[in-house]
Amino acid sequence: MAAHDTGALVEKLSCLAERDLADASTMPGEVYASREFFDLELERIFAREWLCAGRAGSIPQPGDYLTWRIGAQPVAVVRQKDGSLMAFSNVCRHRMMRLLSGSGRCRRIVCPYHAWTYDLDGRLLEARHMDRTRSFDASAVSLPRIRCEVWQGWIYLTLNASIPTPEERLAGLDHVIADYHAADYVEVDRQDHVWRTNWKLLTENFMEGYHLPVTHRRTVGAYFPVEETRFGEDDAAFTFQWFTKTPDAPVGTAHPQNRRLQGRARSTSVLGTIFPCHMFVLAPDHLWYLSLQPRSPGEIDVRYGLAFAPEVMADQNGLDARIEEAKAFLDATNEEDRVVVEGLWEGVQAPLAEPGPLSWLEKENLDFLRYILKMVTA
Repeated sequence: MAAHDTGALVEKLSCLAERDLADASTMPGEVYASREFFDLELERIFAREWLCAGRAGSIPQPGDYLTWRIGAQPVAVVRQKDGSLMAFSNVCRHRMMRLLSGSGRCRRIVCPYHAWTYDLDGRLLEARHMDRTRSFDASAVSLPRIRCEVWQGWIYLTLNASIPTPEERLAGLDHVIADYHAADYVEVDRQDHVWRTNWKLLTENFMEGYHLPVTHRRTVGAYFPVEETRFGEDDAAFTFQWFTKTPDAPVGTAHPQNRRLQGRARSTSVLGTIFPCHMFVLAPDHLWYLSLQPRSPGEIDVRYGLAFAPEVMADQNGLDARIEEAKAFLDATNEEDRVVVEGLWEGVQAPLAEPGPLSWLEKENLDFLRYILKMVTA
């Protein structure tokens, strides 16, 4: 792949960012395909921002853990004995072996290479056959801590010691979703996948409803009246829209026992994107989210989760079947998106590809372009 001048790409983005929505277009293909621009994103975005690792409720018991990455840094999030969450480097202090994989439960964290053993809070408890090593003191060794916060039930991680908390940065979004009580939604499924695309292509795809009646005509698009889409006010940390579902939609409307939402809100969902790449659909009955972590310009880790509102979980009549149906429905939706964004990745690398104009339904794509520009020039 040819090298790209990041300065020239930033200049192109600057020109695009100055346009209003009626004259806006998508980003140039090189912004997605360039290795140099990708390295700049890792430095200016992923090393500085809050990234979502999943739902806190998915690791409820002491010793429960999940793993994620911040760029090249593996991270483990572990439920502590006092019920709090702690995150730390998921790399052994001996020979730098990755410690935990995936998710699960443990009483101690044991390195799979030489069995160095850590407590749930990252303190080294045991290191066999180190008694002949001068100046080695196990009590002075622990796994480096990583900032960890919970917002609306989601776990957020960052390597940035000075960035404000998610609660501070997302206060405006708190107000928008307050009546949904998102923190109470119960996760019923979490999956990890690797997709062959650029992280920005999937983020842009999720944040616009223009494609739903076409790409998702067999799933969610059949119940989505695009003309009813409404957008929220601009914010530096997030963007969002409201959309409604038709009464016959299989998911997306309030359960009869939902007393929080009234009138139109009972069929209205909030589609939010928390920059850089945590996206969600918060519906009256369910919550569907994606969190991304790029591996390279053309490959990403995708964490996908599905949660149900508490009154849906409390209704035991056919609950198991309801969960399986929702999982299958959203899995099919996810697969439709994968096909599209992997096709986009092929397209942005094409020599004859050119940026096209945006629809009013792609307003948040312009918000995202301006966010990218702001971050890479900070």
